[in-house]
Amino acid sequence: MFDSRRVLASMRNLARTLGARAVVTTESDQEEELILMIGAMNEESFAKRLAKFPPERLLVIVGDQREIQQLAIRGKVRVLVVTGGLEVSASIKEEAQRNKVNLLISPQNTATTASLCRAAITVQHMVHEQFLSFREDELLSEVQSMATSSQFQAFPVLDAHKKTVGILSKSDFLKKVRRQLILVDHNELSQAVQGADQVEILEIIDHHRLGTMTTRHPILFRNEPVGSTSTIVADCFFRNQVELPKPIAGLLLAGLVSDTLNLTSPTATERDAQILEKLEQITGINATQFTQTLFASGSVLASRPVADAIVVDCKEFQEKGRTFSAAQIEEVGFDSFWRRADEVMAALENYQRQKGYYFSALLITDVVKQSSLLAVTGASALLKQIDYPNLQPGIYELTGVVSRKKQLLPYLTDCLEKTGDRLTTIEPVTMI
Repeated sequence: MFDSRRVLASMRNLARTLGARAVVTTESDQEEELILMIGAMNEESFAKRLAKFPPERLLVIVGDQREIQQLAIRGKVRVLVVTGGLEVSASIKEEAQRNKVNLLISPQNTATTASLCRAAITVQHMVHEQFLSFREDELLSEVQSMATSSQFQAFPVLDAHKKTVGILSKSDFLKKVRRQLILVDHNELSQAVQGADQVEILEIIDHHRLGTMTTRHPILFRNEPVGSTSTIVADCFFRNQVELPKPIAGLLLAGLVSDTLNLTSPTATERDAQILEKLEQITGINATQFTQTLFASGSVLASRPVADAIVVDCKEFQEKGRTFSAAQIEEVGFDSFWRRADEVMAALENYQRQKGYYFSALLITDVVKQSSLLAVTGASALLKQIDYPNLQPGIYELTGVVSRKKQLLPYLTDCLEKTGDRLTTIEPVTMI
């Protein structure tokens, strides 16, 4: 049971916690269980109260009250704390030394000093070895009953490595959490953030094929056949005559040239070109020069572990029980790929087997030459249908192919059809 008068601390920790100046002290590191008493009363009342407790356990807090200070010292209390940063007389100091009373001067007021004294306890006395914790991916609705019925007030939230990433308290369940989302660059829940199906979707801005998502209420859905969602977002500013800040314009320009390979991708449209010109004017950035710098400095294969690089931009597709993945990496030249080709193929094969895919494909695109290499692992029946030049096992040269959506996927669909089973349109089911 909590006792507001109980203080468990060493003399050294007590002085350090208070930020106090030690006038007389043993500076012991040995923890002691003390009884807190505040001398905010007349001398007679204080003397009576003092007599009720063992003096060697008393921690007395007092202000500029010389008589109370003397009574405490003559009563040989364990600690006397004078608040407000007030100095004590030479006679008080001498009496404290003679009676072996620890004398501290706290710069804080009385209330703050009392509170800090209780905080001088070491962590080991506050730790529970048996406690209730939750994973960071658990839903509040799933843990609420267990948490609210627990004796604990707070609960560590742990990541996959059991490291604490936050604290959940009972009071958190009283907060109304009303999440709202705007989906940008996708319109399928399978590609949205986890839990998107449980919150309100306000708006969708996208340039991909339509999925089958439903919403609770009518929403603004802006879907246009352009090369980049950045084009649509920028156009929202222009149409509504909202000033487009230069930093945001720069981000949109970067997104647009990345998505459309600076308007050279088959997905690029005249509308993308018009918006890009406006963004160049706002930012003062030359898109062509920026594109070269962007892709030259952003080699995924040169800067990341291969196992991570092959799934940076990876989508999973499924049709009639057959599941496969198609990823894309954009590079300036193929040097980084060829230096790690064996690693890439091994990682891709391992990824395909772990996921149980029919096959896994990785399109490595040279944004300067506007051509790609295709790395594929998996079903031999599919590999036999690929009629592009085979540079080495599982690696093909796809001259002029730069778009996964408009060029690679239709080709892979055709190859799948030729394996024997007639397939219909493939549908993306999740973003990896």
